[in-house]
Amino acid sequence: MGRQTHADLLGLCRLKDVSWYLIAREVLRARDVAHLYEGDVTELSKEADAARRILKSSRKRLNDARNEAAEIIAAAEVRGASLTTVLDEDYPLNLRTIYNLPPFLFYRGRLDADQDARSVAVVGTREASADGLAQARETARLLSQQGVTVLSGLARGIDGAAHEAALDAAGRTVAVMGTGIHLTYPKEHVALAQRIVDTGGALVSQFWPDAPPTTYSFPRRNVTMSGMGQGTVVIEASSTSGARMQARLALDHGRKVFLVHSLVTMQPWARKCLDRGAVEVQQVSDIITKLQAPSRIRARAHKADQLELLSKSQ
Repeated sequence: MGRQTHADLLGLCRLKDVSWYLIAREVLRARDVAHLYEGDVTELSKEADAARRILKSSRKRLNDARNEAAEIIAAAEVRGASLTTVLDEDYPLNLRTIYNLPPFLFYRGRLDADQDARSVAVVGTREASADGLAQARETARLLSQQGVTVLSGLARGIDGAAHEAALDAAGRTVAVMGTGIHLTYPKEHVALAQRIVDTGGALVSQFWPDAPPTTYSFPRRNVTMSGMGQGTVVIEASSTSGARMQARLALDHGRKVFLVHSLVTMQPWARKCLDRGAVEVQQVSDIITKLQAPSRIRARAHKADQLELLSKSQ
């Protein structure tokens, strides 16, 4: 899509109190943003009712918001970031099929819709044990050797170990960030982030480019990371860990959740996840056998789009 359409879409996201997930769904259904600028929201929900009121009362503000968005996009490009939206072909295929998808992603590096369709998130605690770090590295290494894109969150502990092991195995890894694309958090992962970009991977962010880390940004990041993969592997996580949250989100998204044996043994929450459909895994081959080919993911995303269009016409 062109610069103007990008600015139109991100301009909508500049409005306060309008759900970005709602915007994404509306734009994906219509393949356009024009109806939203007229205050026409097709979805039937409380979020939609609120958005309809805000859009109809913000027509003057929308023009300024669109101009602000255009400036943000141009400034991000100058600093080496690119943009993809739900209207673009390079937007991640898996992400298109969840109900709480982000309307846009800023990224550095390279996106590959088909290669990243066969991706798995490897996540866990920041305060990882030596055994947990070793298991994260081995899992990421073996996934990479099978051509699976390793997703993780660039955090300390399990995340960093997974990214590093994928890179060491000459694999592809994508970091889903909890900050804007211009920031690296934690700071000690600046070199790791650059290595991901330099070796053909990607850093992606669903936030404004200069957005700092916040208490809400990391849970939102987990939603997106869950949606980007075919599944999530949890290596080591307490009952209050963001990795546990991601396991729950992945199950809500209809994704595979893979729990390593040691986690199931030690954590009651992990055993409860098995009752919801999570899978206990002893080895990486248990994960590989449950992954679908990129062609099937593309077909699934296309089918989801068509269903959205059909629901709009009825």
